Parts: sequence; structure tokens; C-alpha cells
Amino acid sequence: METNKQQRKKWFLPLVLSLLLLTLLILFSIFVSTDSSSLLYLYRTRGRVEEPRFVESKLRVSSTSSSESVPRIAYLISGSVGDGETLKRTLNALYHPRNQYAVHLDLEASTQERLELANFVKNEPLFAKLGNVRMVVKANLVTYRGPTMVTNTLHAAAILFKEGGLWDWFINLSASDYPLVTQDDLLHTLSSTPRHLNFIEHTSDIGWKEDQRAKPVIIDPALYSVNKSDLFWVTEKRNVPTAYKLFTGSAWMMLSRQFVEYLLWGWDNLPRIVLMYYANFLSSPEGYFHTVICNADEFRNTTVNHDLHFISWDNPPKQHPHFLTINNYEEMVESNAPFARKFGSNEQLLDKIDTELLGRNEHGYVPGKWFDRTNSNTTKPYSAIKNITELKPGPGAERLKRLMNGLLSAEDFHTKQCS
Repeated sequence: METNKQQRKKWFLPLVLSLLLLTLLILFSIFVSTDSSSLLYLYRTRGRVEEPRFVESKLRVSSTSSSESVPRIAYLISGSVGDGETLKRTLNALYHPRNQYAVHLDLEASTQERLELANFVKNEPLFAKLGNVRMVVKANLVTYRGPTMVTNTLHAAAILFKEGGLWDWFINLSASDYPLVTQDDLLHTLSSTPRHLNFIEHTSDIGWKEDQRAKPVIIDPALYSVNKSDLFWVTEKRNVPTAYKLFTGSAWMMLSRQFVEYLLWGWDNLPRIVLMYYANFLSSPEGYFHTVICNADEFRNTTVNHDLHFISWDNPPKQHPHFLTINNYEEMVESNAPFARKFGSNEQLLDKIDTELLGRNEHGYVPGKWFDRTNSNTTKPYSAIKNITELKPGPGAERLKRLMNGLLSAEDFHTKQCS
């Protein structure tokens, strides 16, 4: 009996000590965990105080609009009174099922002319089948050389952003523009072109434009009137901006989706500030986009100093370029540009381009891999549309490739960016 008591004493004390030690360990772990959580909370709180987060920091441009190898283009084709038929011709020559299109006739055109274009867009079998052509139904009053040309471009871009799905570049054209390559040629060449690039002819050397355009203050009546009239000038002049640098260049451009998104959202407010300045600037389409892109840190190094057009100017250039004729054909083709302007309606040169460069079919469209005119069915001419990601590039792709290679590999490529 005595022996049992002694044995109990031997293991009782170690048991008690073990329980006490375990209790201490549990309490210590709880304390440390709570304390570290408190420290972590304080650290995070302090981090939020020291590094405030603004709404703008969450708004960033998309890295790319599409992961597909073949890009998509969003076109604006705009015109005014009497341009309805030439606009249709330009639209047909530019058509491809992968692309998106917005067409606009301004309010100077008659109601009948705009209605005819709207019916054409609505009832054309190919457009109805694929649904990638839309008319800007709420037409704008656009004054040449006025800021309403800029607002019209932004309006169409917003519509294409909302309704056009994913696309990679935005190209603005007029009814007097015309393609010199097929869309298969263009899409094939752009498939290997970085999609963040913006093709916009620009310079900071505004020269005489400082006194004749930047300092005068103009008013565009189309901003507030339903009737079109010419611009008028305010007597008092203004100083050149000091908050940003002015740039000028061509009004015709190919802009990346990322930059268009920035123009529409304007999360750092630069696009809106510059837009309000250019509301009173003569020929603002030749300065607004250029000034924004070259003053935005995210985009100034994305520019390619070319407008992708062949245009015949006087030397020095006047307000309007020459109308192109047959005499310009060789020089136009040798330019390797994908577009040209300015064409008159029913110009003989357009027929030559259709025959020798584009090969337009009897329906007015330019065949590609998506639709071969030799396999057309007269009752259902577009029932045999193929995979629209397959392309059939021709000689135009070789010409355009030479232009692109020359632009992107030039030794002075970077020095021409926003200089």
C-alpha cells in the first residue's frame, strides 16, 4: 500500500508541471497572435494613410483589345450634303466582316439624303446578315475647320466602343477618301504590327499657326445652332498655353483602342482640358488629338509619324489638297499608302483603282478570303461566306509592308515621336 502511494507521488508532480507549462504555451501563443494581428492591422492602416488611393489609379487602359492574331478595325466614314452616294462607294470598298463601321452624314445633308443612307445600311443584305455597319442616326452639325469635327469623331468612337465589340484600331475617313489596298492586305499587314501604336502625323513646330490659329479665338455656331454657318472670330487674342505643349498635323489618323479609350474616359482630365481649349481653335481636328497624345505620359512614345494617306498638296500647302486625277496614279501607288484623298465623285481614277488595285466585284465589294466572287450565288450571294479570320493578301500587302517596315525601322523613328 505504501509503495502505491509513493508511485503516485512520482508521476503526479510531473503531470501538474506539464499542465501548467501547456497552459502557459497556449496563453503565450494567443497573445502573440493577437499582438501580431494588431501590428499587421496598424501597419496596413498606416500604409493606407501614407499611400492614398484615388479613383484614377484604378482606371488603366486595356493591354490589348483582342488576343486573336488577326486584328479588327473600327471605321468612321463621314460626309456632308451631296456625299451620300460617294460614302456608299467608299463603305463598300472598305468592307470586311471582321471590321466595324459607323457612317455619318451631317445635318447639312437633307433629311431625304440621310434617310436613303439609313435605308441602305439597314437593307443591304450583307450588312443585315453580319450586323457590323451602323449609321449615326442622331446626326451632328459639322463645320469644316471647327471643333464640331472633333466632337463628331469622338461621338462615332464612343458608339463603336459601346456597340462594336472588340476592335484594335480606329480609323477616321471622309466620303472623299478611298482605299488603295484590300482589307485582306491591310489586316494581314497589321497582324504583325504592335497594336499599341498610333499612326498620327504630328509636329510641335507649329510655325505660322501660332499667330493664325493658336492665338485667335473662334466660335463655331454648330455648337449651339441648328443652322450651319461659317466660323466667326473674337476680337481679343489669347496667349499660347503653358500647361501643355501644342502639336499639329494631319486630321486623318489610325488610333489604337487604348488611346481612344483614354480620350473617351479621360481619367487624368487632360483630354477634357485640351478639348475645351480646342473648342475655340481654328482647324482643331489638326491639333486636338496630336496635343493630347504628345502630352500624355502613357502615349507619347506610341506614335508613328504618318497618317497612312497619299495626299497631293501645294508647296507650301494651302488649306485644301488637290483633287486626285489619273495623272496622280503612279505616284499614288508608289507611296505604298493604304488610303488616298481627295477624290471627286465619279472620278475616273476611282474606276482605275477598283480594277487594278482592289478587284471589286459586281456587288461593289472587294473580294477576299472571306468571299470569293467566282463562287458567288446569284440568289444568295453571301451564303458562302467563309472563316473571316482567313486572309488572302495580294500585291497591296507587299506595298503596305514596305511602308510599315520603312516607318518602324527608320533610324529617326524615336526622334520623330512627339518632337
